[in-house]
Amino acid sequence: MESSNEWTRPAGAEVIARARAGDWSVVLIGYEAVPRGWFPAELVGAEVLCLASGGGQQGPVLSAAGAAVTVLDNSPRQLDRDREVATREGLDIRTVLGDMRDLSVFPDGSFDVVFNPVSNVFCPDLAPVWRESFRVLRPGGILMAGFLNPDVFIFDAAAMDERDELVVRHKLPFSSLDLSDDERQRSYGTGPIEYSHTLTGQIGGQLAAGFTLTHFDEAPHHADATARYMPGYFATRAVKP
Repeated sequence: MESSNEWTRPAGAEVIARARAGDWSVVLIGYEAVPRGWFPAELVGAEVLCLASGGGQQGPVLSAAGAAVTVLDNSPRQLDRDREVATREGLDIRTVLGDMRDLSVFPDGSFDVVFNPVSNVFCPDLAPVWRESFRVLRPGGILMAGFLNPDVFIFDAAAMDERDELVVRHKLPFSSLDLSDDERQRSYGTGPIEYSHTLTGQIGGQLAAGFTLTHFDEAPHHADATARYMPGYFATRAVKP
């Protein structure tokens, strides 16, 4: 996520100040704040891995609220945003450049929470993500994951962006690699390759890794025409027994 968009704009000083005072929220899908009950009852001192969650938003807020935060992302620029906020606000945030499928830099049972906002759309295979998330969590640890409804990928992206029309075009599973170079540039710009994933891969993959699903939520896609008709995002909360 190297392009300048809303998910690259770091949290402002007022947001951090409110978080320090106990008034905090973070998003997992769209603009929906994650219910506070999804988090541990005591966030202060909790070890949190913000997985593929760079950009200076969720990590700094959770750090200001008292968590011990590590942010892993494969984008140096996104990690720069977290370091920018940490320096500006005097926060202690660890940043790690890496692939969400390979968390071998972390020992088993390192974290109380893995927080993974909508980012596995850029990951070609999910099973390693869930296996590694399970491994690095302590027993009783929480995985919060946000992801795209795969059905949004059946529509032509250019028609949605340019004419706000829903034109059914693609079979699932879909990847932007399926498009010609010119069409991919037109529809997705210079952004990373995107992959649709089945709900079996998303939810079934978490269960196969050993997680117990405790909560589920959905929200409209905040940025395209599908919001008028269907949820564009799903979110899950799962626990390592």
